[in-house]
Amino acid sequence: MSRFILKSAAIMGIATFLSRILGFVRDMAIAYFLGAGIKSDAFFVAFRIPNLLRRLFGEGSLTISFIPVFTKYRIEKGEDEANLIASISFSILILILLIITAAGIIFSPVIIKIIAPGFSKNPEKFTLAVNLNKIMFPYIFFISLVALCMGILNSLKHFFAPSISPVLLNISMISACIIGYIFKSEIVYFLAWGVFVGGILQLLLQIIFLKKFNLKIYPCFNIKHPAIREIIYLMAPSILGLAVTQIQIFFNTLLASFLESGSISYLYYADRLIQFPLGVFAVSIGNAVLPLISEHRTKNEYNKIKSSYIFSIKLIFFISIPAMIGLIFAGKLIISVLFQRGLFNEFTLLNVYKALSAYALGLWAYAGIRVLTPVFYAYEDTKTPVKIAFLALIINIISSLILMRFFSFTGLALATFISSSFNFLMLCYFIRTHIDIDYQNEIKYIFKVFISSIVMGVIIYTILHNFSFANLKFLFKSIYLSGVLAIAVIVYFVMCYIFKIEEIKFITRKILK
Repeated sequence: MSRFILKSAAIMGIATFLSRILGFVRDMAIAYFLGAGIKSDAFFVAFRIPNLLRRLFGEGSLTISFIPVFTKYRIEKGEDEANLIASISFSILILILLIITAAGIIFSPVIIKIIAPGFSKNPEKFTLAVNLNKIMFPYIFFISLVALCMGILNSLKHFFAPSISPVLLNISMISACIIGYIFKSEIVYFLAWGVFVGGILQLLLQIIFLKKFNLKIYPCFNIKHPAIREIIYLMAPSILGLAVTQIQIFFNTLLASFLESGSISYLYYADRLIQFPLGVFAVSIGNAVLPLISEHRTKNEYNKIKSSYIFSIKLIFFISIPAMIGLIFAGKLIISVLFQRGLFNEFTLLNVYKALSAYALGLWAYAGIRVLTPVFYAYEDTKTPVKIAFLALIINIISSLILMRFFSFTGLALATFISSSFNFLMLCYFIRTHIDIDYQNEIKYIFKVFISSIVMGVIIYTILHNFSFANLKFLFKSIYLSGVLAIAVIVYFVMCYIFKIEEIKFITRKILK
């Protein structure tokens, strides 16, 4: 089981790593051409809207609700029944998405006023955001269908195609920036069309891989099928739970729109750096665990469920804690290498680093939530995560309103750290209603990982404190960063061996193999 989780997570992690690298190249292009100002703020707000709906109705609620039901019917009733469920799901989803997409384009001005009311004070920024939203809103149609394909492929234990598909989006957006620059046109509009084309390419890739599994999709609107009812039953509370998370993102964007110009962009760039370890590791592990635990539960293999859960939690902390320390101590250097050029200046770098440091404090919590929530869904328990997420939202709103008065946009990032920590700890507590665990061994394990990470952080600080990177050219700065990170990883691994952390030997063998 640990081998399956690690192998599946590794496949998704490698694919996601490639996607994230290209994502950084994309963000480097955006930072170079747009910087942090009116155009970048308008683009990020407009792009956030279809992304919000994607997470709410697409790869969030749909994927995690679909996998347990599809897995159960495929195992118990065979491939023909699985084909039928997939066909009904596709047919209904396409109809719903057409309606949502049309409404999103028509009501773009209203949507922008709701999500970024501060833009109304600046007609240029508001109009630009509306126009960009109209171009990018159809992305929700394509990416939600990609999410359904992801659910099917992950249920069939194929993880590569869903994980690699964001590469196509990033390539499309990078190409759009280059084309806009060549033709000396308004690059921000080319960027928006790059999102549109990227959605189409992602969907085509999933369809190609679905055909390899001989999955036969045909029009069917039998909404009364019991499997569809089960999916909807699971989706209802999961949408509510994800809505809570998206309300938090929406609320932070709303508040940031009233702060100094560039605040939304600072938070965006910082969040992108946080999403790198989350996407490569946490999401990959969570996606690998869900179909595995769903299958174990269908077969009543409860001991395997517990061992899979414990291994996943340990793996998450093994990765997220040193990543947190690394981002805090080496954040400035990382931001400088990735983004500091063109309109992205020293002032922007310092502000992005402030937001990054605050976000990074909660990296372990964000990662843990990504792994814990699918476990609840594997048990078809969608209500508990929703209740906890709702309480976390209240904490986030209160914290945001208080902290932004003292720390501006950094306060919004700190509020996210506080509420996410509460969310994760509550999930750990209530998962014990499904899995018998006392966490004593896990707490000792986390302590060892934390001490190892602190030693690594001290080494990073010592190197950066004694050797400045401010005047280095991009190439030498990149080499410097690579050297610092390599030393950090070696120190961390050595400390893990000293503390006799079992996972380090297992992971090292797998890496060498």
